[in-house]
Amino acid sequence: MKRLLLFILPLVLAAFWYEDSLADQLRDGDIIFHTSRSAQSIAIQKATHSKYSHMGIIFFRDGKPYVYEAIKTVQYTPLKEWVARGEGGHYVIKRLANADQMLTPEGVVKLRQAATTFQGKPYDLTFEWSDSRIYCSELVWKIFDRGLGLHLGRLQKLRDFDLSDPVVKSKMKERYGNHIPMQETVISPSEMFSADSLRVAAQK
Repeated sequence: MKRLLLFILPLVLAAFWYEDSLADQLRDGDIIFHTSRSAQSIAIQKATHSKYSHMGIIFFRDGKPYVYEAIKTVQYTPLKEWVARGEGGHYVIKRLANADQMLTPEGVVKLRQAATTFQGKPYDLTFEWSDSRIYCSELVWKIFDRGLGLHLGRLQKLRDFDLSDPVVKSKMKERYGNHIPMQETVISPSEMFSADSLRVAAQK
């Protein structure tokens, strides 16, 4: 038993050290991306030609980092739990290039206020550009738009994505039937990931 504890204890301590070390690198308003293991993830990856299929925005609560995300509903998820849900524990955290100017205490308050308006809203399975239901990249884009007047990534139409793969076609059929809204305004995780105004702050 003693040998087992001597083996496990360093691993536990290392995990706590890593979490605290990562938290020290982060700030409110950072954006985190990973490859989701959800049922729709592969379709999103193929349609957008990117491995990143899910994202959220980081806010600290009681000194601990949380990811504010749209999953079943819009909610706060502890960072460690959010990371563990991703493929291989891999993630990339990005930050505004001009964060020192934009993510001031006043700027963070504005982001939090914008975020609050979406809390508890259901996930949008059909990716509509309305506020009644929200998907992950839409949530983060609208928080920055309404909180700070920033547009992180280019808005597109559904028709702009690669809809040719059988996996994508199957998912589209499941969600829309024979009436696919090709003109619907959308924002994807991949488009926000490649936004010129963001820089890598941390990754694993």
